[in-house]
Amino acid sequence: MGVATAGVESVSKADKGITSGERRVIFASSLGTVFEWYDFYLYATLAPFFAALFFPPGNDTAALLSAFATYAAGFIVRPFGALVFGRIGDLVGRKYTFLVTIVVMGISTFAVGLLPTFSDSTILGYTVPGIGWAAPVLLVTLRLLQGLALGGEYGGAATYVAEHARPGKRGFATSWIQTTATIGFFLALVVIGACRFYFFDAQTFAEWGWRVAFLVSLLLLLFSVYIRLMLEESPVFMRMKEEGKGSTSPITDSFLRYPNNKYVLLALLGATAGQGVVWYTGQFYALFFLTITAKVDPLYAYALIAGSLVIGTPFFVFFGWLSDRIGRLKIILAGCLIAALTYFPLFALMANAANPDLVAFQEKTQLSLSVDPAECNFHIFVGPWSTFTECDKAKDHISKLGLSFETKDAGAGAPVVLNINGTDVAPFTPAAYNSALVAAGYPNLKQVEKDGATAFAPLQADPAKIDWPVLLGILVVFLIYVAMVYGPIAAFLVELFPTNIRYTSMSLPYHIGNGWFGGMLPLLATAIVAWSGNIYAGLWYPIIVALGTFVIGALFLRETKDRDITAV
Repeated sequence: MGVATAGVESVSKADKGITSGERRVIFASSLGTVFEWYDFYLYATLAPFFAALFFPPGNDTAALLSAFATYAAGFIVRPFGALVFGRIGDLVGRKYTFLVTIVVMGISTFAVGLLPTFSDSTILGYTVPGIGWAAPVLLVTLRLLQGLALGGEYGGAATYVAEHARPGKRGFATSWIQTTATIGFFLALVVIGACRFYFFDAQTFAEWGWRVAFLVSLLLLLFSVYIRLMLEESPVFMRMKEEGKGSTSPITDSFLRYPNNKYVLLALLGATAGQGVVWYTGQFYALFFLTITAKVDPLYAYALIAGSLVIGTPFFVFFGWLSDRIGRLKIILAGCLIAALTYFPLFALMANAANPDLVAFQEKTQLSLSVDPAECNFHIFVGPWSTFTECDKAKDHISKLGLSFETKDAGAGAPVVLNINGTDVAPFTPAAYNSALVAAGYPNLKQVEKDGATAFAPLQADPAKIDWPVLLGILVVFLIYVAMVYGPIAAFLVELFPTNIRYTSMSLPYHIGNGWFGGMLPLLATAIVAWSGNIYAGLWYPIIVALGTFVIGALFLRETKDRDITAV
């Protein structure tokens, strides 16, 4: 019986709906994965709050970039977790492998909540000594353990659910796994929002209240382990082991033997890379854009993102269901293309809806920065080795205010000069730039007296002027893009590879696409904005990657929905 015939016959049987056994597998696998995503994304959401606590004081932008670099480190290591745990999953089994991953993730996240900071800190009236550079080193170590754990988690959960599902239902069944990243993100926002709104004022939360969200993960870990222990091994894997058809070298068979290595590369470049950047643009970069660039109060931004997640999450299941009928690949590639073509106008519309006063100021104000280009650096990974010139500091400062500016070549050795509507400001100091911008009408700073001196305090976007329906609508559109590329991807990857090396083969391209292409997006986009002087320039990165995925996927990949996944 051919693969296509088997698929058609099985679809007719699958039309009866999801069985109770399949529902139990989906629920148990998805619930544990939700908690794991909660742990992983908690760091990214809270990075702006604790960035300055774990890195040397004195440069908030450098601290934020360092925190984003640490955040990115977790993504960079994810493919290595895919190799380690993918191999174990193909040799030992799916169930026990992703039981181990959730334990590593939970303990690492809990430990972040206990870490001492760079300098001395006060918690509940007690002074906790700082530990200097050991603080960021330990933070990076825990972040790396999180990345390793997640590198093994997703492939195991997706493979486990798909191997329990019947043909004709795999897209629908695995789409529930796809909702877990979004629901985990939503859960993180809810816990953080509850801490901010009910338990801590803004200062206390920034000092130590953020730790509570990490400590809560211990309870989630215990419940997740209990859920995972109730599961049984995948029937497809057990049948393969009984027949003696398992691979003895999954890594070699996956990546060093043709044609499987070809499909690993095509899965990365023609599917998961574009899917990764669309996912992180629509959720995390949108959140950072609202809070850092558009100056929306974080509580409002969390509420908006959470609202879009509630409205948009069912679309993951819808597109998973739809992929069982019309195919996975065309939905994924359509999502990449539509997102790439609409990001610029949608982000511009979002800025105007979020902070019309800031947009109006930008439109009436000509800003230019005259510099010696040789003195301007492109900073991505910030650490003790990094040197920030006056040019770098000036660019960082203006970009952090949510403003675009033109960069002019003033020649070798020229000082940095900011020009605001024809008026020069030099040399660079934060106070001088702030004073000149406030005088020109910049709406998100106010002049205050502090210790007998003039200072400037940040002002959030005026809530009365935010266009809430438009802003929420744009965020929901972003979520629909995410659902298009992400909802069918698990079924597509599972069907692309044979049983004996499936866990290993699908995990690596998924985690490179999401961990490297997608996970690096906030860091790269932030650096691009600061270097270029254009608050929208960071969008070029996801647009180029998404378009590349569309072209490669359309030319070289084929539909998988009717394939027999029991084949070795």
